[in-house]
This record gives sequence, structure tokens and C-alpha cells, in this order.
Amino acid sequence: MSRILIIEDEASIRRVLTKILSEENETYQVDEAEDGSVGYEKISQNDYDLVLCDIKMPKMDGVELLQAVKKIKPEIPVVMISGHGDMETAIQTMRLGAFDYISKPPDLNRLLNTVRNALDKKQLVVENKILKKIVSKNYEIIGESEAISHIKLMIDKVAKTEARVLITGPNGTGKELVAHQLHEKSERANFPLIEVNCAAIPSELIESELFGHVKGAFTSAIKDRAGKFEAADKGTLFLDEIGDMSLSAQAKVLRALQENVVTRVGADKDIKVDVRVIAATNKDLKKEIEKGRFREDLYHRLAVILIKVPGLNERRDDIPLLIEHFTDKIAAEQGIAPKSFSDEAIKLLQEYDWTGNIRELRNIVERLIILSGNEISETDIHLFASK
Repeated sequence: MSRILIIEDEASIRRVLTKILSEENETYQVDEAEDGSVGYEKISQNDYDLVLCDIKMPKMDGVELLQAVKKIKPEIPVVMISGHGDMETAIQTMRLGAFDYISKPPDLNRLLNTVRNALDKKQLVVENKILKKIVSKNYEIIGESEAISHIKLMIDKVAKTEARVLITGPNGTGKELVAHQLHEKSERANFPLIEVNCAAIPSELIESELFGHVKGAFTSAIKDRAGKFEAADKGTLFLDEIGDMSLSAQAKVLRALQENVVTRVGADKDIKVDVRVIAATNKDLKKEIEKGRFREDLYHRLAVILIKVPGLNERRDDIPLLIEHFTDKIAAEQGIAPKSFSDEAIKLLQEYDWTGNIRELRNIVERLIILSGNEISETDIHLFASK
């Protein structure tokens, strides 16, 4: 059932639009409002999938109503209804966020096509929000220890800014979770988060990966290709394991950060980009600088804000919460009922030396769920999780 609101001060036009839409599709539930003020009140109190709104109305005109709706319910598509003399204003409303406009008297095919397209867009927005919630859940930071609480506070303070962030910490601690949270809570959340694992890409290909290339730049460059900086335009670029990046690529990243431009390999044309860079590393970059393996000027560009993610041995109080989280997640993935851990089993896992950090803990929880009975005991820990 799609709920549509028609806001129009001429009763005859309201009746015609309602009749057309109701006869076109039985799943359309159509409401009416005689002016912008009444329409705004209805929108505030109800969930509509589409609003058809006249431009010239008493009390609150269509432009005022459009701006007000975009503040309280920006996901609702608004189609403007324009008289002959309102065409210039109708076009201006598109810049203010209107989905489209239709002229009076409405052409039947154009009206129905516009309505269908607007409702399809609303459905896509809803689906995208659901998907984003699922993705966000996958990157949730679990824990209530002092160290994790401090990181969450830092994320809340820094996310809304444009400050670059350098995330440090051992392998397996969840540095990528911090990067995702910074992006999701930022003003760039509706644009891409592009991840690049600098350690996984051969040094001779990293520049092409980051900056793109033109056809013929090297043997396998059979066509032009955009790089990750371009892909992340308006969004966030997460450079994971940046301590493994070659010095040549570091110099180009520095230029991109300084000038907000990139140049594809084999080209001489600059491409402007608007990217927030978040970097992560398990290395001590200050020691890498001393050894000549990392540029000091790049370090200072990246490390405006430093966030250190502690190893699991430094946050043992979070282990029960992490076990519960992984148990529920793995049980759902395996399609089985969640299993419980005895107090003794949890205590034993809290005493382990977690050299592989959270990644290692997850692997052991998964092994225990697969191999143990309904309650995982201290005996199961000795049998299946001994180190």
C-alpha cells in the first residue's frame, strides 16, 4: 500500500488527481489537503510515500512547504504541480530537492509515470537505509572497557569534522571498525567509503590502484581506469596498512592531500577530488620515518587525529561481551540455535594470551560452537581452544 498526499487549493483538481490515481492502482491510498499548512500538518503526523504539491496556495505556498518537508522528512519525494505562470518557479524547486514537476492540466501518462518513478525511488531509499543498517551492524564496536569507551567518544567528536585520522594498533584489533564508524557518522555517509589494503597490492600496482591509469600506460593497461581516489569522491578513502606503501606512492598521496588533485598513471591531466582520507597501520610510523621508509611530511598530514586501538589483552573485561556477540552472529550464519558459555569457560578465555586479538577470539568461538555441545564448558576450552 502506497500512501499519497495531494496538496492543492482547487477542489476540482484534487478530485481529478485522486480519481486518476485511485483508478490506476488499487494499492494507492490517496489523502487530500486544501492548502500548504494543512498539508504540512498531515505530513508531520503521517508516513507518506509521495506528495503532490501545488506551487501557488494560501497560508503556505509549495516552495515553503517543500523546504519544510525536506527538513523533517527528506526521504519523501515531492512532485510539484505548476500552472502555466509557475514554470520558472517549478524548475527552481528541482534545485531545492523536488523530485519532478507536472503542469496543469496534468497529462495522464506523464502524471502516472512520474508517480511510479517517484514511488520506485522512495522504495530504493528505504531499501538502502535497511542495507546501511545491516552494514552498520557488521561494523559495530563491541565493548564497554575504558579504552573502548574512549575510542567511541573520540569517534563521536571527530566524525562530523573533515579532520584526517590515523588509526594505529596491532593486527586483528578492529581498526577497520573505527574507520567505518567515522564514515557512517560523518557528513559524507551518503557517499562511498572506499577501502584499499596497501599491504595486499604489489608496489608496482599501488599507484594505478590509487590514482588510476590511461590506456597504454603499461603493458596490461588496455583501457582507461579510474583510481580509488576518484571512486571515493565526496566520500571517504580508507588506506589500511599504509605503513606498507611505497615511497613513490606516498609522494603522490601527499600531493593529493595537499592539492586535492590526482593524476592517472601515464597522463598529465589533473583530476580534482574531494576525499576525506582515513589511514590505519600496525607499524610504528615514527620508527619507519627514522629508517627512511615513511615520509615524515605525509605522517603529519595523516595524523591530525590519532586513535590507538588496544590489543585484546588490554581490554579483557570486554571478552564476555565479545563472546556473546560472536556467538549470536555465528549461530545466525550457521543457521543453528545460539549456544551458551559456562562462567568457567569465559573466565578461562579471559586468561588467554590473545596474540591474534579479536580476530583470533572470533575464530576460537566459531570452532567451539561447531565442535561443542549446547553449553560450552571449561573442558571444551581445553579440548578445542587450547593454544
